[in-house]
Amino acid sequence: MRPTRFSALLAVVLGLLVTPVSLTAQACTANGAPANCNRTGSVTMTAGRVVLLQVSAGSTTLTPPTPTDFDNGFNATTGPTLTVSANAAWTLHLRASTAVWTATNTSPGAPARTNKPAADLKWSKVSGGPFNALTTTDVNLVTGAATASSVTSLYFQTLYNWTLDTPGNYGLSVVLTLTSP
Repeated sequence: MRPTRFSALLAVVLGLLVTPVSLTAQACTANGAPANCNRTGSVTMTAGRVVLLQVSAGSTTLTPPTPTDFDNGFNATTGPTLTVSANAAWTLHLRASTAVWTATNTSPGAPARTNKPAADLKWSKVSGGPFNALTTTDVNLVTGAATASSVTSLYFQTLYNWTLDTPGNYGLSVVLTLTSP
């Protein structure tokens, strides 16, 4: 037999009637002047892991290459400042979102290089290097303990080749991931 709404409601009401409930109140009485009445209570809370990553700029425009940059094979650009706040140990990871840069043409007859590898962008936490090639695999950029503010600056070095890096607009997404185990 299928229960009706009424029988289901009746089961809930009966369940409430036969379920013992313990309610206690704390009373406090004071007489006279001055009258003070104090009762001690308690509060509880659970604090989970909290992490915050602030990036000084959502994008970085790389320094356009000069003839000297092509001769040297690279140039440098100061990237964003990264600020981590966390209430537990944390790690900030860095990677490229794709293996190659996006490229759009800017000159007729000289198509932009569509296979410029992500590794042509190098990164460092120190101005002037040493620089590491960017890959599509997360690398540990920086780690730390609980902190109100840990600041890291990011620096880029872009590689150039006279015969490969044809005129065009190039872009590459860099992914920053903040984790707390």
